[in-house]
Amino acid sequence: MTLLEKWRNSAYEQERDARAEQMFWANYFNLEKGIYEQILKTPDEPVSGTVKELADKYNVDLMIMVGFLDGINDSLKTPNPIETMEEDTQVSLDYDMELLYKNMVGAKAEWLYELPEWDELIDADRRKVLYKEQKLSTTVVKGKKVGRNDPCPCGSGLKYKKCCGKNA
Repeated sequence: MTLLEKWRNSAYEQERDARAEQMFWANYFNLEKGIYEQILKTPDEPVSGTVKELADKYNVDLMIMVGFLDGINDSLKTPNPIETMEEDTQVSLDYDMELLYKNMVGAKAEWLYELPEWDELIDADRRKVLYKEQKLSTTVVKGKKVGRNDPCPCGSGLKYKKCCGKNA
């Protein structure tokens, strides 16, 4: 079983009661926040090392680091091989700053995208734009519905009901 499979099995364990589940995630989110605080303080120095080295560096359990790597992977310039990684797999945390911010907004992780470290990295106006872009990217906008007596959108000049809507 790979590290990622072990992480997902422990993180999404079905046999925990609601209180234990809440405690697990509260602990994880707190540790995750601490790692992000450290990473965002030195944005020009991409962090890299083995999974085990990074867990030791950030003083977290190996499985917590695997969960962190799983969460940040979509925001990296070059994704890590998380599906096959082992303790000695070399990984990098070279993230795309704006993509990371947008992904945090998309995950509804207020405790991460409201970190004070962002103030030094992206100005407030740009963060507002990124926030809005992310929120709008998940909004479904339906086109105007064609009425039966409206001109057909195919451009034939006929009413919809006499053209493309005939068999609808």
